[in-house]
Amino acid sequence: MFRLVIISAPAALPDEPRLLADVLGAGTETLHLRKPDWPTAQVETLVQAIPEQLHERLVLHGHPELVRRYRLGGLHLTGVQRAAAGRRPLLLPNQTLSTSFHSLAEISGHRRRYEYVFLSPIFDSISKQGYASRFELPALRAFFAQRAAQAGYQPPVLALGGMAAQNLPMVRHIGFAGAAVLGSIWQSPDPVGALGQLRAAGR
Repeated sequence: MFRLVIISAPAALPDEPRLLADVLGAGTETLHLRKPDWPTAQVETLVQAIPEQLHERLVLHGHPELVRRYRLGGLHLTGVQRAAAGRRPLLLPNQTLSTSFHSLAEISGHRRRYEYVFLSPIFDSISKQGYASRFELPALRAFFAQRAAQAGYQPPVLALGGMAAQNLPMVRHIGFAGAAVLGSIWQSPDPVGALGQLRAAGR
């Protein structure tokens, strides 16, 4: 099944707890809370404002202590955090560990086990100006075809960067297990409606 992960806007949004709860209530399986410039206390306040029954679907970028304390869905490591972590972070049973890669070589060469990983930017970013695609589509197709023929541990790879509804059928055809979406949701005047369009396109 093609997986759709939503990433929060990096800055604060008006009435953000309600917006995040609405997106989760509209069928989002996993929502990544990414607030790179926020201190831990500010992230914790946002987590507390989201209904507790939705916590198991939240994945935090960093702040492993909050992931454990609030029994969230998982922890996501940035490249810097991944390099600094000497061993797999301590998590509770059923909590996921994911990370972000920016090259096919990084995916092939990693040694730590992840439940899934992001690869970016596949297309020109919607949310980051000047963050252009780094990949040729034929090379991605060849990579996933080769991977399919290999046995053993293979974490699902989710596409990130430029994930508009019109790109999702191509992403799925290339071989990605899913997509991580940011700009298409939060730059829309109707985030829940945008989510519905993305879900339909990914089927």
